[in-house]
Amino acid sequence: MADTLRILVVDDELGMRLGIARALRDFAISLPDVNGEVRFAIEQADSAETALDMIAEARPDILLLDYKLPSMSGLEVLDHVGAGGAANAAAGEMLTIMVTAYASLETAVSAVKRGAYDFLAKPFTPDELRSTVRKAAGRLVLAKQARKFAQEKRQVRFEFISVLAHELKAPLGAVEGYLNIVKDRSAGDDHAVYERIIDRSLIRISGMRKMIADLLDLTRIESGQKQRELTSVDIIDAAQAVLSNNTAEAAMQNITLALEATAPISFNADRSEIEIILNNLVSNAIKYNRDGGRVDVRIRNDGQKGDLVISVVDTGIGMSPQETARLFSDFVRIRNEKTKNILGSGLGLSIVRKLATLYGGDISVSSQPDAGSTFTVVLKQS
Repeated sequence: MADTLRILVVDDELGMRLGIARALRDFAISLPDVNGEVRFAIEQADSAETALDMIAEARPDILLLDYKLPSMSGLEVLDHVGAGGAANAAAGEMLTIMVTAYASLETAVSAVKRGAYDFLAKPFTPDELRSTVRKAAGRLVLAKQARKFAQEKRQVRFEFISVLAHELKAPLGAVEGYLNIVKDRSAGDDHAVYERIIDRSLIRISGMRKMIADLLDLTRIESGQKQRELTSVDIIDAAQAVLSNNTAEAAMQNITLALEATAPISFNADRSEIEIILNNLVSNAIKYNRDGGRVDVRIRNDGQKGDLVISVVDTGIGMSPQETARLFSDFVRIRNEKTKNILGSGLGLSIVRKLATLYGGDISVSSQPDAGSTFTVVLKQS
């Protein structure tokens, strides 16, 4: 995709204006950090007054300004239009290149003090002109990219905080409501009722703690600040540890946990990352299962490439194709009649995908409503 920058050439000599326009007519530049080319639209003004009118109507990106004009100097034009230096590029403003036959150091310093970005001495060759314009254009385009990324970052931060506030509002409101019941003794004198209120509050607090832990994992991964220790990991041992940690939760729903693997399986990885992947998949498979269901963890090496393949199969409530299509984004939880009482942060599967990406892999899901789901993670062997 081409980006077009507007250049206003201000010179009282027709030949100079036409020569600059001719040199830049088919000129295009490519920047390593920008997709596509940068081209130029050339406009001309034969006097300072005409230039000031044109600038007032629509400021160009680059101003090629002659130092000596009939009615006022280029420096006086600069005073009228404001600074045009490097700081202006960062703010999306016009950059001014002074063009003059009076190429003294004093003139250059004076122009820069008035806000000029660069200085081009007459006579100059087309290559010298293009080189100066290329430098200014690079500054402008990269500054534009920086502003775009900064805006996107602010938007992502806003959306993230908005979703986080929404996700925390409900459990905080529930705990506050329960505490008010306890404080006012509005549930009467039945101690069993207050025990249930305390249990519900603890469940809500546990959910918020899980969300905070997931957020910390997510920010460490995305910021690149997570300390990684890549070693040869016994994947079977890691899986057994994760299943052991989830045994009590599975027992509450009479769910059977099973590991299917051809031992031993070693993989070059960070063990904590492998455990995060396994724990998120197994805990979800338990949470969204049916009473008396089953969770099978299947681990194998790809025979040809040595990649690690982890599949977690459950006999749970399953999902529709529309639900699975949006499953791996931040804070996404499937909300329907079957899941309305299931707590979660909506971050677990997003974290799994981000970790899989660190290994050049990915996560996929196959699911059918009321029949269960199979989540498969593939990690590439480095």
